[in-house]
Amino acid sequence: MKQITAIVKPFKLEEVREALAEIGVSGLTVTEVKGFGRQKGHTELYRGAEYVVDFLPKVKVEVVVKDADAERCIEAIIKAAKTGKIGDGKIFVTSIESVVRIRTGEVNEDAV
Repeated sequence: MKQITAIVKPFKLEEVREALAEIGVSGLTVTEVKGFGRQKGHTELYRGAEYVVDFLPKVKVEVVVKDADAERCIEAIIKAAKTGKIGDGKIFVTSIESVVRIRTGEVNEDAV
């Protein structure tokens, strides 16, 4: 199994969710996060004073899928989240050793 973690722009969340639902992903976790990469934040003006906004708002979407479904998920996220501008985000893929559904005790792929 693979865990796919995507950091995307907040206004792209609904498109990403819909794209994942279309390919059969039934569950996901979403967290509001802040961070920066090459974008390095930006400056804003507030009450006449300029200040640097270091951390930009992003959304972290996490899904766990069968190995065979990982590539389709990645492609769906890219297609839905891409604007072509700086700050579109990143996708991280990690291996999952095991999963247990607490309610039923199902394990691994049955628990996903």
